[in-house]
Amino acid sequence: MNQEELEKCIDAAQNSQQYAHCPYSHFRIGAALLTTCGKIFTGVNVENSSYGLTICAERTAYTKAVSEGYKSFKGIVVASDLKDRFITPCGACRQFGVEFGDFEVVCVKPDRTTFKSSTHKLLPGLFSQEDLIAKAQQDEKEGKTPQN
Repeated sequence: MNQEELEKCIDAAQNSQQYAHCPYSHFRIGAALLTTCGKIFTGVNVENSSYGLTICAERTAYTKAVSEGYKSFKGIVVASDLKDRFITPCGACRQFGVEFGDFEVVCVKPDRTTFKSSTHKLLPGLFSQEDLIAKAQQDEKEGKTPQN
C-alpha cells in the first residue's frame, strides 16, 4: 500500500470500530481491507454469548469483499483501542488471509503508529492450496483416486 492508501485504510479501520458488537470483551476491533483495484471493505468484531460463534473484524472484511466478487488484495489494516501494544490478527484470521495470497498487514494503535508485516510473515509454516495440490499430485502418481 502506498502512503495515501494506508492513511485511507487507517481512517476506515478506526472509524469502523464504533460499530463493533463486543458486549463481553469490550475490545473493539476494526479492519479495512484494500482490494487491488482500490476498493476498501471494512469489518468489525461481532461477539456472541456462545463465544465460538464470534467473528473477528478481519474475517468480516474478507467475507464482505469475497461476497461482492473481490478476491485480490493489497493489504489489510487492523485497528484496536489498545494504546501500549499492537494487536495482530488471531491465528484463524491469519489462516483466512493467506487463502488470498501474500499481502501487507498493518496493525495500528489509536495514535496511528503502525506495525507492518505480511500475511505470510505472520503465519510461518502456513497451510495453503499449494499443499492440497501437492497431495493431489502425489495421489495421482500413486494411482489413488479421491474417496467419495
